[in-house]
Amino acid sequence: MSLVGSYVALSKPLAAAFPVFLLAWLRFGIGAVAMVGWLRRPADEPVMTRQTRSLLFLQSLLGNFLFTICMIYGVSLTSATSAGVIMASIPACVAVMSWLFLRERVAPRTWVAVACAVAGIALFALSKPELPAQAVSALEAKNTPNFAWLGYALLVAASLCEGAYSVIGKKLTGALGPRRITSLINLWGFALATPLGLWFALRFDFGAVAPGMWLLLLFYALAACVWTVWLWMTGLKAVPAAQGGVFTVLLPISAALVGVAVLGERFTAMQLVAFGIALASVVLATLPSRLAWRVGRGKPGSA
Repeated sequence: MSLVGSYVALSKPLAAAFPVFLLAWLRFGIGAVAMVGWLRRPADEPVMTRQTRSLLFLQSLLGNFLFTICMIYGVSLTSATSAGVIMASIPACVAVMSWLFLRERVAPRTWVAVACAVAGIALFALSKPELPAQAVSALEAKNTPNFAWLGYALLVAASLCEGAYSVIGKKLTGALGPRRITSLINLWGFALATPLGLWFALRFDFGAVAPGMWLLLLFYALAACVWTVWLWMTGLKAVPAAQGGVFTVLLPISAALVGVAVLGERFTAMQLVAFGIALASVVLATLPSRLAWRVGRGKPGSA
């Protein structure tokens, strides 16, 4: 999640240089080339069932494709602050979905951590100064009251998509290895983005893109399609989905730190308080596991 936040912040110039769907298509294409070797089924891995194939498609459709569309169009019809407040619900979405669909037992301490995560992200979004020109520049839309309700609905849909992405990923880790999951959902993302990606590519002047922008695109593609997904899926093999969802608070924290260090942005006192609350949620979410580990080590013959 920290890596996601860093590339989200650094992808602002890419969104200005490339159309959204072309950027997504190039991202998935670079990821597909980088993970060709990960597509082969290991000898000790069972053959995929129809349910596993369906879950792979759903995870890519919801987490890769629809999440991006709902987020970008939702922000264009509302504001960056509104997006931050609504997206603060992601940890809660993950916890509720894991309880409903995975039958995970969500400990009271985890629910408290989820509440802290939601409060921290929401407080940060509300304390951040609004930049309306940047919020709508990608699609050249206006924030009008007539379409605000649609923007809010799209942002809620984006939160649900991200929650489903984590829950489905947890389910898939029981059948496939992290590398296979990462490569297969990226391949589905590439297929879903190809029609619109090709349409924009045929009308785009690639010669006008600066060399440094191509290097940034390479980092963005590898981070978004390969490194972060593999790390997330590897973590979900050992961590309950509800507990893992709390770590999404590190996304806005990392993005803000990169903004300060690289883009020249500034922190406010309220933002520091918000970050403290958000980081407290991570401590609360991980503390039970640490205590259980220590207790287990202290018992003779414990495993």
